[in-house]
Amino acid sequence: MQEAHMAKLIFLRHAHSTANEKGILAGRSPGISLSERGEEQANALAERFGDSEIDFIFSSPLERCHQTIEPWLRSSHSRSLTSFEIADGLIEMEYGKWSGRKLSSLSREPMWRDIQNSPSRVQFPEGEKFRQMQKRALAVVDSALQRSPKSHHLFVSHGDVIKSIISSKLGMALDNFQRLVIDPASITILEGDSSGFRMTVFNDTTSNVSAYLTRKKAPKNLLGGGAGRK
Repeated sequence: MQEAHMAKLIFLRHAHSTANEKGILAGRSPGISLSERGEEQANALAERFGDSEIDFIFSSPLERCHQTIEPWLRSSHSRSLTSFEIADGLIEMEYGKWSGRKLSSLSREPMWRDIQNSPSRVQFPEGEKFRQMQKRALAVVDSALQRSPKSHHLFVSHGDVIKSIISSKLGMALDNFQRLVIDPASITILEGDSSGFRMTVFNDTTSNVSAYLTRKKAPKNLLGGGAGRK
């Protein structure tokens, strides 16, 4: 069987936030930090990542993302890390006038249906288009791959941002990206190279991540869906 070294793209959504707790669409509003539950998740992530062999970390500049990965960065487990970078392209969607409002109220707005069914056509009032957000987020990922095409890259970001990247890398239309669910403190992993990517872990909130990131050659061609981890 043909084998090759491939890049691994690890996507981590920030842990549970005070906005999640209140049912608010936070966007880029200031003063949004992790909730008590989120702090517990962040501490658990330090153990879940453990001795994961991560080469590069790219993080949204927002506080809740820094707080999520900080326990692991402060631990002895992070010694494999080559660099940590703040990437503006991974920042949360600019929801404009929708920022800071209750989701229960927003779900009654006429635009809500378009957000769920045809987001590629949506621009938030005084805010961003989904296509703009996807383009700038993908630029961060593609730049990382160009610089180091066979490394383990961790991207710490937000739900819609991560969903937009994954949908593109898996060949999904942006209008279908709402079919993906990315929970707080969840891990999703894509593995591949310039010829394409496949999903090996999705929306995982409990597993030992280091088990997925051991440095070994991965099978290029899979039969029967794969044989599982050894």
